[in-house]
Amino acid sequence: MRTILLGFVCVLCLGPSLFALSLNGRRIEAVDGEGAAAAVRVEKLLKRVRRGWMWNQFFLQEEYTGNDYQYIGKLQSDQDHGNGVVKYVLSGEGAGTIFVIDENNGDLHATRRLDREEKAFYILKATVVNKRTGQKLEPETEFTVKLHDINDNEPQFSKEIYSGSVPERSDIGTSVIQVTATDADDSMYGSSAKLVYSISQGHPYFSVDPNTGVIRTALGPGDMDREQKEHYQVVIEAKDMAGQRGGLTGTTVVNISLTDVNDNPPRFTQSIYQFRVPESAKYGTPVGRIKASDKDIGRNAEMNFTIVSGDGMEMFDIHTDKDTQEGIITVNKPLDYEKKPSYTVEIQVKNAQEDPRFQFAASMATVRIAVEDVDEPPLFDKASYLMEVKEDAVVGVVVGSVSAMDPDGARSMVRYSIDRRTDMDRLFNVHAGNGSVFLLKSLDREETPWHNISITATEFHNPRQSSHVPVYIRLLDINDNAPTFATVYETFVCERTKAGQRIQTVSAVDADEPSAGHKFFFSLAPEGTHRSNFTIRDNGDNTAGILTRRASYSRIHQSVYLVPVVITDSDYPMQSSTGTLTVRVCTCDREGNMELCNAEALSSSPGLSTGALIAILLCAIILLMIVVLFTALKRQRKQEPLIISKEDVRDNVVSYNDEGGGEEDTQAFDIGALRHPDAAAALEESAKQRRDIIPTDTLLYPPHRRPAPAASGHVMPPVNMVSRDNGDVREFINQRVLENDCNPTAPPYDSLATYAYEGAGSVAESLSSLGSASSEAEQDYHYLSDWGPRFRKLADLYGAEDSDFS
Repeated sequence: MRTILLGFVCVLCLGPSLFALSLNGRRIEAVDGEGAAAAVRVEKLLKRVRRGWMWNQFFLQEEYTGNDYQYIGKLQSDQDHGNGVVKYVLSGEGAGTIFVIDENNGDLHATRRLDREEKAFYILKATVVNKRTGQKLEPETEFTVKLHDINDNEPQFSKEIYSGSVPERSDIGTSVIQVTATDADDSMYGSSAKLVYSISQGHPYFSVDPNTGVIRTALGPGDMDREQKEHYQVVIEAKDMAGQRGGLTGTTVVNISLTDVNDNPPRFTQSIYQFRVPESAKYGTPVGRIKASDKDIGRNAEMNFTIVSGDGMEMFDIHTDKDTQEGIITVNKPLDYEKKPSYTVEIQVKNAQEDPRFQFAASMATVRIAVEDVDEPPLFDKASYLMEVKEDAVVGVVVGSVSAMDPDGARSMVRYSIDRRTDMDRLFNVHAGNGSVFLLKSLDREETPWHNISITATEFHNPRQSSHVPVYIRLLDINDNAPTFATVYETFVCERTKAGQRIQTVSAVDADEPSAGHKFFFSLAPEGTHRSNFTIRDNGDNTAGILTRRASYSRIHQSVYLVPVVITDSDYPMQSSTGTLTVRVCTCDREGNMELCNAEALSSSPGLSTGALIAILLCAIILLMIVVLFTALKRQRKQEPLIISKEDVRDNVVSYNDEGGGEEDTQAFDIGALRHPDAAAALEESAKQRRDIIPTDTLLYPPHRRPAPAASGHVMPPVNMVSRDNGDVREFINQRVLENDCNPTAPPYDSLATYAYEGAGSVAESLSSLGSASSEAEQDYHYLSDWGPRFRKLADLYGAEDSDFS
């Protein structure tokens, strides 16, 4: 059996009594008066279990200030017989550093000063081993070292500085803010952590609850006025040890502000205000600003200004500037210095949001406004004028008049004129002195029923002062237009019909607009009533029906009938016109539907309208332009190089297009030279050359010795130029023709024949003589027969003998 004896601070909790174990480990002594029974029970308990580690925990005081290691207790095993064989071993939290054990005798010490607030207890383990063999003699057992607390920490507030607020004029005891402090000492051990709050600065305005730390107001509403004092600084203390002497104290600062309530009315800074405004000021022009003061702030200082009385209530208005809380007086209606030079109004000011707990009388102020005279433009007596005139009014008639005057006291004279930008056709004019508007040209209501002009009134002494007024002139209608057919009617009658059959209903239109409305009458013209084939019936509703007077019409005998219809209006003076209705005779089916009409009848029908004719003409012009453009492009496309390449040569003929200069060409041939050969001989050399082209090659033959080829190919002798003296015009012409035929460099130089190439795809290949050795060699044209029937005739012509063509 083994046992370990506890040290002097080892305590077992057995029921309600505390026992200390003796160092010999054999008996237990009671330390209180209940001893024997408890001791017997403990002894029996120890005898019934296996002896081993018997401790539960050690206690150690924190913040030890001694120089030596602090002794905690002693560990001892019944295996230790004092022979130095047993070795005590310690492990766990802080073992070897914070806690050390004497391995020979089991004494346990703390090596340094410990803080309970940093760590309240440590868990350690202990065992004993044989020094020689290292074998454990006791099983490892766990125990606890707890630190006893001392009052070594002062209370700490959660904030160094608190901020709070409370409305001004609050009742006594109104809660402001709660402060909270904590103490790191053990609240379960004594009263080291029991705190009490107190106020050290802030009397007599505030108080603090000693247990909860709630700060409250300590004075009544009359003493807590923000306008007198707004900010307060309160110092709160928290003391441990329940506030007893020797306890530690912590402090904090609380800044308390009184929030504003609307307990002050706005007041004007002065009782009378004076302003000046020109009479030309427009609507909304500021006149002046008035200011009121309010001890309150924020929304409680917002003001409303109102004009409550005075002779200028309608002329002026007032509103509040939201930024500066000033009252801005503005012009509400046009001012006139000549009518009223000054105004007086009464203005009151109130808070926009009033507190029902506080009622105050509104503050009043008097505002005097003087109107300044300015030079104003003339003023018309009307904003606009409406005038009426008949459309047949003669030039110079007065249409109406306008009137304007200078509103200033000087009453300057006014001159009238028409703004010609509104009367570009110069139809009207105005008398410069009296403002009478009269006609300059004749008017036509059917062309323009209304005329809108602008008349300007200008001061004589100050032309810069002018004003304008619109004048609306309406033309009154007179019956000056005759009614006409409403449209072009296409009317036909069947060959077989009935007498009295309605074939057309016609109506009329009139450019006039009578006040009572249109009323038209229809009748046949006097020239159409004699042996008329048709009659007309007035329907009485501004329409008329065209009726047949016989039962049958012959399309062959007469295919078109012209019916003259007289249309008369009912206004004064009465106007009438004659419209001709064209009626075609057509073949119809049994239902009366048109089947066939003569071509004559069709051609006699009304022609195309002007718009259709214009459209057709435009189409024709456009088509002609397209043809001309296509022709020009085609000609331009044909002007290509004479010979593009040896592989692509075509036969082209360049036309002789030098027509000559006409009568203005002074170098042209003069017929007088034919009648006077001697005079022309001197000009012979120059006459051979054109003025604009000089040949580069010399003549092959002299002028008087040039051979002429005969028809048979032999050279003819030169012509004697003396023969010119006989005056034979014919011989002279033949001589000149011969000279030009024999001269290869003679004009015209713009004539060129090109033997081009047929093309690579042609069966005949090239027809050009450019590749021939000599154009005078005998040619065999029989091969042309092999090219087909189209060239067979050509082969026969070229293959024949010369005698065949003689």
